[in-house]
Amino acid sequence: VQLQASGGGSVRAGGSLRLSCVVSGRSFTDLAMGWFRQAPGEERELVAAISRGTGRTYATGSVKGRFTISRDSAKKAVYLQMNSLKPEDTAVYYCAARKSVSDGYYVGDNHYNYWGQGTQVTVSS
Repeated sequence: VQLQASGGGSVRAGGSLRLSCVVSGRSFTDLAMGWFRQAPGEERELVAAISRGTGRTYATGSVKGRFTISRDSAKKAVYLQMNSLKPEDTAVYYCAARKSVSDGYYVGDNHYNYWGQGTQVTVSS
């Protein structure tokens, strides 16, 4: 199973980026997905998560209202639309996946067993 993340870059504060993560090597419809980030010297944290099936979503408080997670089963992809970016959003962003038998999302990084390689997001003031 491979998760290929892309879409990172450097933007000014207030700008937008859209991250993509494409899954290959297995089916996608039974995967719950998540986006995490890790800033230098910080622990990895959940940004947003989405369930299989109905696509229930969760976003951590610091990004709620600015970031949106979505999924496209036909493209076997999950996206993170990031608007109104702030310098504190600067981090390496990782997509993650786990097989799920329920229509729920997962908030702990120990709940995921597939990880992408990370994509750098840098927001300047």
